[in-house]
Order: sequence, then structure tokens, then C-alpha cells
Amino acid sequence: MTALRLRRHFVLAMAKQLPPSSASLRLLDLDGGSAAILSEARADLQPLPRTACQPNSLDAIVAYDLPLTSELLDEARGLLREGGRFIAVQPRRRVSQQLGEFLSDCGFVRILVEPALDGLGVLMRGEKPHRTREAQKRIQTVARTEADSLDMQRFRGRYLHLLIQQQPNRPAWARTAEDTISWRAAAIAALPQPILLAFSSLPKAVGFMQPAVLAGIVRDVNKVGKFSRETAQTWVFGLRINPTLESLHGERLVYIDIDPASAEAPDE
Repeated sequence: MTALRLRRHFVLAMAKQLPPSSASLRLLDLDGGSAAILSEARADLQPLPRTACQPNSLDAIVAYDLPLTSELLDEARGLLREGGRFIAVQPRRRVSQQLGEFLSDCGFVRILVEPALDGLGVLMRGEKPHRTREAQKRIQTVARTEADSLDMQRFRGRYLHLLIQQQPNRPAWARTAEDTISWRAAAIAALPQPILLAFSSLPKAVGFMQPAVLAGIVRDVNKVGKFSRETAQTWVFGLRINPTLESLHGERLVYIDIDPASAEAPDE
């Protein structure tokens, strides 16, 4: 295997460690060559130059075959948002406990250290910790990083999430073989077709739903359904991606049938 092909395989090993997709995944590529390869696996990447990166703003930082110093990791942690991930591959090193301890000493959590490729090299991942343990505040923190009021032309994510009324409203273990699952998705009443309320990520959907339920705008929603971009492009309905509560002022919500078999299996 040539050196270029081997490098490509090493870099693609980092793709599975990237955080879940939002409207776009803001990425800093420290080695300067990984982003182009990772973009083949993740179409939602938004590579940014170092000069354009603001503190607490990046979803992920990647580094291929770079020496890891405490100064570099401190800078990376400062640029990442809460829950953002630092991912590195070093092709000539081996897995060791010291590498995990080093990431921990530099302030990262949810640390992973494993062989990068079939026993070759080492892959390291660490997350910037959340400052609060309260789930609602953490969801809102992530949700605020994603743009509001998008359309499909500006939306770069791989998935859309819909607010679903599922019947019967029982957990899987309580359902019987005779139960027929039906889904109805929240939408704005409009002509000639309703406009589905869609969200770029699960945190964005939940971040909207919590205040919307308290305000009485959304009722009886008991599930968030995840759909691929390709599936969404087949819908005859309009889409309002990442709506705000203010944008729904004066609108009437309806619930329209959506085939649950067209949804993606949950993975988050």
C-alpha cells in the first residue's frame, strides 16, 4: 500500500469519531490535509481556516501525524464548543495508558485511545466537557450554535428531524404484534401543501420543543423522527428548517401522516 493510500485510510478512521451532524459541522484541520479526505465521508463539513475560528465555536478539530503538546491541546480545548471533539491519529505510535492520561490532564473527557487501523498507529479522541450537568441547558447550548430559518438550499446536513405524534403512545416493550404504528408530523397549515417543521439535529428539535410545549404551540408530540436528506427531498410538503417560536406567531399547526418506515434507525 502506498504512503498516500495509507494516509487516506488513517484519516478516514477519524470520520467515525466526528460528532453528530448539525446544519454544518465546523471543523479545524490542524495538519492541512485531512479535511478534504473527511469531506468525502461527511458532506456536512465546513472546514474553517485557523484565523476564522472563534473561542468556544468549533464542533471538531482534527490532527494527523502532528506532535501533541499541552499547548496545542489547551488551544484546541479553547476553540471547541462544549461537547466538541478533538480527534488525532499518530501513525507511528502505539496505544498506551499515558496517552489517555495526557488528554485527561489537558481537560478532555469521554476519552478514547485505540488502534487506528488493524493494530497500526493510534487514534485518540477527547471531548470538551460541559460546564453544566443540567440536560436542558446543555441542549440549549448546542441548539444555539445552529442557524435558524434555513431552507434546503442552505441546509448542508445529512439528516432532518421532525416532531412526531406516535400512536399507540407506548414503549416498544409494551406493544403487541397487533399494534400498528402510525406517525403524524407537526406542520404549518398552508396551501397548497402544509409546511413541515424540520430541525437540523436532535438537540435543535428538543431545544425548540421544550419552550413550544410550555407555550401551548406544540401538543402531544412524543417522538422525534430522523430522516435522511434524500428522503426529505421526496416529500411533497414544504419545509421550514429550524423555525423559531417567533416565526410561528399567528400560524396554525396541523399534524400530517408520515411513513415511519421511511425514517432512519436511531443512532444518537
